[in-house]
Order: sequence, then C-alpha cells, then structure tokens
Amino acid sequence: MNESRVKAKTHTYPVYIGENLRYQTDQYLPKSFSSIFIITDETVAAHYLQDVQKSLANETIFSCTIPAGEQSKNIDTFYHLHTKAIEYGLDRQSLIIALGGGVVGDVAGFVAATFMRGIDFIQMPTTILAHDSSVGGKVAINHAQGKNLIGNFYAPASVIYDVQTLHTLNDHELRSGYAELLKESLLADKELYHSLIITDLSFLTSDKLIEQLTRGIDIKAEIVEIDEHESGVRKYLNLGHTLGHALETILGYGSWTHGELVAIGLLFAIRVSEKTYAIQLPYEQLYTWLKDNDYPLQLPYIDPAEILAKMKKDKKTLNTTIQMVLLQDIARPALMEISDKKLLNYLYDFQIEMKQRSE
Repeated sequence: MNESRVKAKTHTYPVYIGENLRYQTDQYLPKSFSSIFIITDETVAAHYLQDVQKSLANETIFSCTIPAGEQSKNIDTFYHLHTKAIEYGLDRQSLIIALGGGVVGDVAGFVAATFMRGIDFIQMPTTILAHDSSVGGKVAINHAQGKNLIGNFYAPASVIYDVQTLHTLNDHELRSGYAELLKESLLADKELYHSLIITDLSFLTSDKLIEQLTRGIDIKAEIVEIDEHESGVRKYLNLGHTLGHALETILGYGSWTHGELVAIGLLFAIRVSEKTYAIQLPYEQLYTWLKDNDYPLQLPYIDPAEILAKMKKDKKTLNTTIQMVLLQDIARPALMEISDKKLLNYLYDFQIEMKQRSE
C-alpha cells in the first residue's frame, strides 16, 4: 500500500492507495463517529457496498444509492440526500463516505460540506477518473447552464483508494480516467507522460495502476497545496477542460464520459498551444495513442459560436474573456487569454481537422 498526504488549509489528510482496502475501512478512519452515512450509486452498490458495510465496526450505519451517471449531479439529488441525512438522524459527529466515482464524490462531498454547515467525509474512489476529483477538495453539482457551477472547496478527512475496484470498470470508464492522468503528466511530469503513452489500456495490472495513479495524485496534491482555492496555478489543472466542459453541457451530461471529452479538449489545447507559441508538441503521438485505445474522436458538428457561448460560462472566464490553459512544452503550462475571434477560428479548424481524420 502507498500513502500520500495532502495539505489543505484546514487540515492535512492521508491518501491510502492499494489492494483490497475496502475490507479494512475501519482501520483507515481518522477517529470514531456517532454514525456513518454511505452514499454510492446503483452500479457501485451492487459490487462493493456490502464489503464496506461489513468492514465498519460502527453499529449506526446508513446508506443511500443514487442513479449512476453525470445526470445525478443535480439539485434534486443533493436535496434528497440532505433529506435522508436528516431522517437518519445524522449529527455534527457523523461521517459521510463517498463510495464511487467522481459524480458520487462531488455530490456526497457537497452534501457533507453543507449538512449542519459541514461534517466530515471520506472519499472512497472506485474509478480511475476519481483519482483526480477525490483529491483537492472541490465538491459540486451541475447547473443546466454549466458544469460544477454550484459547489464549494471542502477537503475530505481522508481518501481510501482500493485499486481492486478498478478491475470491474468498463472501457469507457478506463478511457475517462486515463485522460485525467494524461492531463497531469502533460502539466508536470515528462516521465509519467512517456510511461502513459506506451500503456495499453487493455492490459492494466494492479501494480501499474498503483504506480501511475499514485504519481497522478501526487501531482494534483502538489498543485493544490500551493493554490487550494484556484486563484493561481491550480487553474492549470483545467488543461483540456475549457472545451471538455462546454461539450459536456452541449451534448448532455452522460452522453459521453467526462474523460473522453477531456481527451478531445487536450488535443484542442495542444493545437491552440502550437499555433499560439509557434512550437511543435506531441499532438500526433497523443492522437495516435487515443485512437489506438479506442477513444471516440469524432464529434457531431457543433456551431463554433454555440461552443464559445458555453465556454464563456466556465468558472475561469474573466470579464467575458476566455482563459485557456496552454502548454509551452510538456511540464510547462501557461494561462492565456484568447479573443473570441481567434477561438472561433480555432474551433472551426479543429472540427474540420477531426472530421477529416475520421474519414
């Protein structure tokens, strides 16, 4: 088992990553609690809820299962979970466990942040994608007008990451998670990037997962510790997300996975970087790896003006001017304001290029 520590402003919390940790959950709790409320989704519950329940010594354990998928990150789910917490008699000494992927972690974390003005919660990620969202303390739900627009910064008490749960993921979820790992490598670690670019997602071992996920978590933690509330360098973690989030909103939450659209956003960010800085980045290498690992790369045509309008809803937009995270090289990110006119041209050219490549 590997253990990392993340320094939030309010407290330092551990990240445990290894095999079969779900059978020993009690050992990794930071203290005793008056009651425990496990929030999970229908898919994860069928596989792992019972394991976690049995691993907890506390006699006062409740659970609630929400529908799987991005569509559950909404105000109705949030309110329903608060209602359940009240009905179950949770108090300020209770604990919420987020057992699932990024959707469960975001929703459960936001419930914990707001129930009785904040109670402890623990992240128990069950997807590769959630290695990113479970660390850093961002919790949120979506609004019809944009992703993650309603939320808070609220650090977990700990993260318990059992990589055994990753072996039941479908191909979409594997691809989704590895897109975030690629993002982290492009931001901060050439060695990790070169390791990922030769990884075949059809043959992932637990050892490889632990190695690559631990490094991805460490990169995220290093950035978050410098800038917990996203006023500076933490914005770099949005590489690929300015376009990715806009596409999620336009196409409908859940029609593509988050990471599949982030992968397209990474390609776009690299293309814009090459044009902005007159440099050559590993665009072709990344495109080939994505294609070889069966990432969907052909979007339906979307009017660039519609994409631009959604990009302007992004939390990083300042005074209606879009800020994009670009790369001057691998491990050399930069934040750049880009005019509407240039972005419209970039979006148009990118869509044409992606269409031609798929023919």
